[in-house]
Amino acid sequence: MMRPVLTTAAILAALQAPAFAQQQDAYLDDRSSPETLLRSLYNAVNRKEYARAYDYFSKPPAKSLDAYQEGYANTANVELATGAVSSEGAAGSIIYSLPVAIRATDNDGKEQVFAGCYTLRLSNPTIQGTPYNPLHIEKASLKPASGELTDVLPASCGDGPPDETDRVLAEAKAMFAAVYAETCPPPPENFDLVDSYTIPFNYSYETLDTPKHEARLFRFYCGTGAYNEIHAYILASPQGGVSPVQFAMPETSVQYENGDSDGKVEDIRIVGYTAESTLVNSDYDPGTQTLTSYNKWRGVGDAFSAGTWIFREGAFTLVRYDVDASYDGEQNPVTILDYHTGP
Repeated sequence: MMRPVLTTAAILAALQAPAFAQQQDAYLDDRSSPETLLRSLYNAVNRKEYARAYDYFSKPPAKSLDAYQEGYANTANVELATGAVSSEGAAGSIIYSLPVAIRATDNDGKEQVFAGCYTLRLSNPTIQGTPYNPLHIEKASLKPASGELTDVLPASCGDGPPDETDRVLAEAKAMFAAVYAETCPPPPENFDLVDSYTIPFNYSYETLDTPKHEARLFRFYCGTGAYNEIHAYILASPQGGVSPVQFAMPETSVQYENGDSDGKVEDIRIVGYTAESTLVNSDYDPGTQTLTSYNKWRGVGDAFSAGTWIFREGAFTLVRYDVDASYDGEQNPVTILDYHTGP
């Protein structure tokens, strides 16, 4: 079978034609924050991937996909600017309001500018089933405008002004309200609800001169017992978005002499692991980037369990766990797990 012969004209045409990847924006599909979802939406529009853009909405933005696509028939490119997001917790969800300005350029080079607000919703990921419902657009309200995008971009959207000084803290508070509203009681009067820490770090695969990434850790009050204070933690990743921290926790079995907890401890062993959403009497040490807990089993503190979690690779890992199961008036814990100081 003879191979087709390319003519000189065909070769020149192939060399002059831009590659498909060069004609389009790089593919972006990121629902981790309101800003990245809106960038993904208009990335899909610019790449003519209208089914993907259509699917970012919780309710159809047009009568049909064909009608939605037809609305962009003469659109060559859309440029996007976003402002400071506002957020609030509501009925197991976080509602985001995002100021937006866009410049749409048609196939003839004519430009139109629009500005307004997008409303987005994220249902609590920890209580969802399948099919999973990720962050999505609930509605958009844009009006024609004139000027540069930064000039027409609304200062704020939603019922209240955004926390422009610390947007991540506002998102962490909204996440805490959505996830822990049923389990964490309101704090006492004049009690500081949240502590905030910045965690600089690098991933193990990066070189020594790689600029540090920054995560944010927020500690929230989650109740007080007779002699213990409980905390919940929200972590904001460098990539954007916030999520509750789940802590690996050993499940232990304690054997007492004669089966009586007042007797001598004969054996302590790990029989499994659980994931806990709160820590007891916990503290974060910025110097060592470790979280510690100290759970008193009774008020005098002679029986207790204590854990250490170190921040690495962008998450907290359990590295040490001590248990003192003897109710003898003294503190003599046994280390039952040690990846922190051991060989």
